[in-house]
Amino acid sequence: MVLKASVTCILLLASGIAFAQTPAPPPAPSGPPPGCTSAESKQFDFWVGQWEVFPAKQPDKKVADSLIEKLYLGCAIRENWMPLQGGAGGSLNAYNPEEKTWRQTWLDASGTFADFKGSWNGKAMVIQGVWPQPNKPTQITRMTYTPHPDGSVQQMGETSDDEGKTWQPSFDLIYRHPVKK
Repeated sequence: MVLKASVTCILLLASGIAFAQTPAPPPAPSGPPPGCTSAESKQFDFWVGQWEVFPAKQPDKKVADSLIEKLYLGCAIRENWMPLQGGAGGSLNAYNPEEKTWRQTWLDASGTFADFKGSWNGKAMVIQGVWPQPNKPTQITRMTYTPHPDGSVQQMGETSDDEGKTWQPSFDLIYRHPVKK
């Protein structure tokens, strides 16, 4: 009986040592990265939605549909540009907390690729970058996205061929939510 009790004690002691040497499990993930929940990462949320797009000077002439989606636990905004004529395209937008800027990468059906950077100025999102055009490989495009009180968004484009010293209007679009029928 003493031998059996001694063997039981040794087994219990050995299993206790084995448990003591087992490392603790890693902590559970704490959720999305801070850049995805910060106030800055939500500055472009006004653009998220399903839209019909019209030239500002021709408010009844629809030129495109656009679906703007918030993705990846709030870390990205994806634009799906679907013009009524011409090739489709889109962009991926995200706030970069290290740079304290918004980044947009555009790619379309013609193979055009452009990278833009910018920030919220208190009234609008303003981004700019080189967007090569025929015979203008270093043309800079600046885009300003302004939310309006009626829920629409204005996207105005300007271009510069002199490294940003002067700007020319390029396009002026109004994004409106479709009217439900």
